[in-house]
Amino acid sequence: MTSATLYMHDDQPLEFKRGGVLPAYTIAYETWGELNADRSNALLILTGLSPSAHAASSPADPSPGWWEPMIGPGAPIDTEHFFVISLNSLGSCKGSTGPASTNPTTGRPYRLDFPDLSIEDIAAASARVVKHLGIDRLCTLIGPSMGGMSTLAYLQQNPRGARHYLNISGAPKSEPFSIAIRSLQRELIVSDPNWRGGQYDEKNWPENGMRMARKLGMLSYRSAEEWRSRFGRRVQNYFPTEPFGMNYEVESYLEAAARRFIGAFDPCSYLYLSRSMDWFDCTEGHPNLTSALQGIELQSAYIIGVDTDILFPPHQQEAIANALSENGIQTAYTQLPSIMGHDAFLVDYDHFNPLVGAYFKRILHEDGLAAPAA
Repeated sequence: MTSATLYMHDDQPLEFKRGGVLPAYTIAYETWGELNADRSNALLILTGLSPSAHAASSPADPSPGWWEPMIGPGAPIDTEHFFVISLNSLGSCKGSTGPASTNPTTGRPYRLDFPDLSIEDIAAASARVVKHLGIDRLCTLIGPSMGGMSTLAYLQQNPRGARHYLNISGAPKSEPFSIAIRSLQRELIVSDPNWRGGQYDEKNWPENGMRMARKLGMLSYRSAEEWRSRFGRRVQNYFPTEPFGMNYEVESYLEAAARRFIGAFDPCSYLYLSRSMDWFDCTEGHPNLTSALQGIELQSAYIIGVDTDILFPPHQQEAIANALSENGIQTAYTQLPSIMGHDAFLVDYDHFNPLVGAYFKRILHEDGLAAPAA
């Protein structure tokens, strides 16, 4: 299969917030649409924890992307007007440098020798990709989930980095519930006998730890209302039924999804990215969120939360909207009614697409963007 993935190889050292340095690194990214003559129509998407850069299909890679209904010609993020960039986060295992990458000093995977990763490091590496593409200022910065954290860090580091801002189910910091969930996920992985202090290999993968961690995570991504309406108490017939084993369809759903994830994501990368979210607090060194976001120069911002999100609850998105508004930025906030919880932005397109599409139509109108060359 062809690939649309591009790579920025940076030989300039990247110093990490918590110490350590990468003398060189790579960031994987994909693009859709065309950059206009004055480079004013670029949109940057910073992703959640697990996605690759492949957010949507393209002629170079027609396979569906993780945000397929959102991006494309005539879609809410319309590639007939915008030049869209999606990055695989620093620290991930989907093409960007992370703990699963080869350490040039040893010739083996970094694993636990990778520097302690922070959300701020992800933002700093992302800004270098924008510079690499010759873009002085983004039209819009977009961050769903963990990407909402990364975009806040990006704006703190680059106050004039974008004219507009879309934050979906993001957060200015992790709350105790989400920290507790991720802490248990990490504990499940590192307690797997095959973890071996990070020295696992393809034949001895910490499969059970990853499987259980993924199941626990999925419980936090959706709402109890959705589990009830989607599965009820239907009995499953996909896996053998054993004493104290799987009896219900909801159990088999979690098992099948977890098995798909086991080999698709590196355990160390999962641990590093998970911890980076727990560490993140964009109010660090500031008395409050309004002060933390002071100085950011945006023309507009749109913040969206979901009423059933228990991982990054909607009061966190409302707090971001209020802080931006208090800093004089034209900001709109919507709390969506959806039973699909934190993952709603990935599945509830009936609710999300009209709102996102309307925001970008407004940006096109207000900015009078020059059309890309034919």
